[in-house]
Amino acid sequence: MDIFDKIKSDKGALGQYSGMGDGYFMFPKLEGEIAPRMRFRGKEVLTWSLNNYLGLANLPEVKQADADAAKQYGLAYPMGARMMSGQTTTHEKFEQMAAEFVHKESAYLLNFGYQGMVSIIDALVDRHDVIVYDSESHACIMDGLRLHMGKRFVFPHNDIENCEKQLQRATKLVEHTNGGILVITEGVFGMAGDLGKLDEIAALKKKYKFRFLVDDAHGFGTMGKTGAGTGEHFGVQDDIDVYFATFAKSMAGIGAFVASTKEVVTYLRFNLRSQIYAKSLPMAMTIGAIKRLELIKQHPEYREKLWKIVKALQKGLKDAGLDLGKTQSPVTPVFMKCPLSQVTQMIYDLRENHGIFCSVVIYPVVPRDVVMLRIIPTAAHSLDDVEYTVKVFKEIKRKIDENVYPHEMKDFNS
Repeated sequence: MDIFDKIKSDKGALGQYSGMGDGYFMFPKLEGEIAPRMRFRGKEVLTWSLNNYLGLANLPEVKQADADAAKQYGLAYPMGARMMSGQTTTHEKFEQMAAEFVHKESAYLLNFGYQGMVSIIDALVDRHDVIVYDSESHACIMDGLRLHMGKRFVFPHNDIENCEKQLQRATKLVEHTNGGILVITEGVFGMAGDLGKLDEIAALKKKYKFRFLVDDAHGFGTMGKTGAGTGEHFGVQDDIDVYFATFAKSMAGIGAFVASTKEVVTYLRFNLRSQIYAKSLPMAMTIGAIKRLELIKQHPEYREKLWKIVKALQKGLKDAGLDLGKTQSPVTPVFMKCPLSQVTQMIYDLRENHGIFCSVVIYPVVPRDVVMLRIIPTAAHSLDDVEYTVKVFKEIKRKIDENVYPHEMKDFNS
């Protein structure tokens, strides 16, 4: 069989929906400057789908730093991978700043978050080791697990009792393999917005011998007293052995970093395949990352403004009778019981008639006949934006409850 023949019969879990809204439902194009209001298909929309938590993306000083660095260095320098010819003192400067900010001995700058996490898992464990992980871990963690040739045990999302059972299984197994145990979870789960139970997992270290890896992509910059992340929020940053964060959320940029002890970071520098065999992060982006981290440290009011918007939005939606699940972070999911046949009509109404754009999540990410509208508040939004959005969502819920939307797929390309 030609492997392309399978594409005709099996388009994948999400690819099956490609015919009903490619360019609208999925792969939409938002245009204009990154801001609460952008343009979608020629119309202005109030945008709640950008991971620009602290509003850094369009700050004049950030854009100036990016522009100046690009003008001086272009996007080619440094040329080559870090190990060969891509090392600079600027990269090292960021690493020192990041390590100090998240209270770790050392840090290593990564080209991308997704590939970085995959490679971190691959580097830390071998076939003798056992991984214990949360069932709702991000796709980058799941892909890292696929590379692991040893055993891995999953526990239901945030089920610490079951996590302990998996640790018991892992402990018995490594007694015979002479291996170690790595526990992996997230600080903030990016879809539902709930927090990983870092404090309860860390407490298990008193009973079991394992190392703790936390993906804090959505927690870095937003959680904790200083924005140092979800570990700081729970007061267990010291118990996190390997801390990972990306720039694609609070930093509004490209790249990531991993932080740990000097010994571990040195080991990772020489063993992360995604970094050894890939070009170094361009100087313009590295300088931009330094500027963004400086602003996060110097301006706690950005984070305070973010949480002002978050609390107002979440309170307003809850008071309107909407289901936000178990979110404890800026990520604000709105769950509605709505058959797929009505989802497209509802989204059309939301975007075209009310001018609100947010991400839409459907099966298989959420159960059948459930739609999740994922709202990402930012420090750039206003309380007026919140008030209007709550009003609209209340109206959308009424229409769903009263079965107003037609049970037919909307052709977005008509």
